[in-house]
Amino acid sequence: MLEFDSLKEIVASAEADMLKADNGNKAAGTRVRKTMQQVKAAAQAVRIKCLELKSEPAAPSAPAAPPAE
Repeated sequence: MLEFDSLKEIVASAEADMLKADNGNKAAGTRVRKTMQQVKAAAQAVRIKCLELKSEPAAPSAPAAPPAE
């Protein structure tokens, strides 16, 4: 699912700034907060996509083979 891959990339991109923020870098903390807003939006997109997949009608299955005699 493309939306989930996007979410993973956003989270991975925040790792370096998170480490810097943890060491007291205030600018990195600001970047992390901005990235977390992107994570929130991407997570919502994943949620919407999951709901769409859930509500789609199931694809018709192949007809069953006749019983063997």
